[in-house]
Amino acid sequence: MQLNFDKVNNILIVSIEGEIDHHTAEEIRTRIEDEFYSLNVKNMIFDFSKVTFMDSSGIGMVIGRYKYVKNFGGKVVVAKVNETFDRIFKISGLYKIIKCYETLDEAVSAISGVIK
Repeated sequence: MQLNFDKVNNILIVSIEGEIDHHTAEEIRTRIEDEFYSLNVKNMIFDFSKVTFMDSSGIGMVIGRYKYVKNFGGKVVVAKVNETFDRIFKISGLYKIIKCYETLDEAVSAISGVIK
C-alpha cells in the first residue's frame, strides 16, 4: 500500500495505491489525519484509481475520514472509482453521504463550488 498526497487550494487529495484492508486501514487513517492537519486544509478527495482491493475496513476508513473532516466543516468526496468499488460503495450506502466524481478535476470543481 502506498499513499500519495497533493494539495489543491484547501483540498487534500489522497491517492491510495494497493490494498485497503484491516492490515493497512489504521496506517492510512493516521497518515491522512497527520497530512490533513499539517497542510491546514478543509476538504478531502479520495482518488481510488489505483486501489486493487478493499474490504469493510476500507469503507470504515473512508466513513471515519468523512466524520473527521466534517468536524472541521469540510467535505469529502471520492473520484475515479472503478466498477467493483462503485458497486461496493452503492451497496454499503456510502454514496448517501459522500459524492463520487469520474475525474479529479470534477471533484475539485465540485468541492470548490464551481459545479454541484
